[in-house]
Amino acid sequence: MISIDLKVIEKQDERITIKFNNVPRQYVNAIRRLSISEVPTFAIDDVVILENSSVMHDEAVAHRLGLIPLRTDLKKFSLPNECSCKSTLGCVNCRVLLQLDAEANEKTKTITTSELISEDEFVKPVSQDIPIIVLAPGQKIKFEAYARLGFGRDHAKWQPTTISVVKYGENENEIFLTIETNGALTAEETVIAAIEQLSKSIKEFGETINAVQIPTNL
Repeated sequence: MISIDLKVIEKQDERITIKFNNVPRQYVNAIRRLSISEVPTFAIDDVVILENSSVMHDEAVAHRLGLIPLRTDLKKFSLPNECSCKSTLGCVNCRVLLQLDAEANEKTKTITTSELISEDEFVKPVSQDIPIIVLAPGQKIKFEAYARLGFGRDHAKWQPTTISVVKYGENENEIFLTIETNGALTAEETVIAAIEQLSKSIKEFGETINAVQIPTNL
């Protein structure tokens, strides 16, 4: 019987490297791919501009906001299509409101994510220093932004990973998986979520195969 062995070589909040022994490379590569495309994170998906006297168009502001990584709690919130509210607008269980109301007075001012106010104490930008817009004296911007869970397969703004790499060791049975995240989730949370998704997919595939009726006259 082949002995399967996993060992964490490196673990930081946003980076993890795991060594797999005697694990088929297809499974390790599946974890890599799922980490990129099938682990949900929060991202701003809808923006209501209430006031904007800057030189940046509303659409550009909304696009920039969508690319800001947001810390994500997968246990507290539901995916929009799985939420019990069944509403296209969402509710407190599947969306988070972030607001900003800023103005430059006598000097040019760079507005950063530190001025974004979230209704949830956990779901916030991963950094307070990400620039959003530069306002000239007298200019103002005010908006409401709604963040929802989504998948990297649908848009890059929902990808939790910045690096997801599989390398092979000197021993042909050794495979190294390195995951780096943008801070929305820790690297460990991302790997665990990917493994759970892989397990779920394999279970659903098995159930589908078992449900297939094979003609007895073949």
